[in-house]
Amino acid sequence: MKSIAYLAAAGGLLLAACAPPAGPPADPARLAPADARLAQLYADSCKACHVVADSGAPLVHDAKAWAPRWKQGEDVLLDHVVQGYKAMPALGQCAACTPDDFKALTRFMAGQEGKS
Repeated sequence: MKSIAYLAAAGGLLLAACAPPAGPPADPARLAPADARLAQLYADSCKACHVVADSGAPLVHDAKAWAPRWKQGEDVLLDHVVQGYKAMPALGQCAACTPDDFKALTRFMAGQEGKS
């Protein structure tokens, strides 16, 4: 009986190790894209909402909040940024951002850097 409990516990630990983090990092306000230009665009536009839990925006690197959004695909996310969606303002309040900037910033915030 104990061996079954141990196996179940070990299995649960293995599954937990494969799962995305349960929530945002301890201090999302300290995160920024590695690229200096993107970091400035992020600081000027995205950061105001995406590090404030009460804003309703998915917090930067919050895998749980971003997972269902990311599953919609980058084209849908880009459209939401450009057109605005729910509380998301059109162009994310970033008039200087290009579509590629929006994609890179979204990847950064969703913790999906390096994916295209």
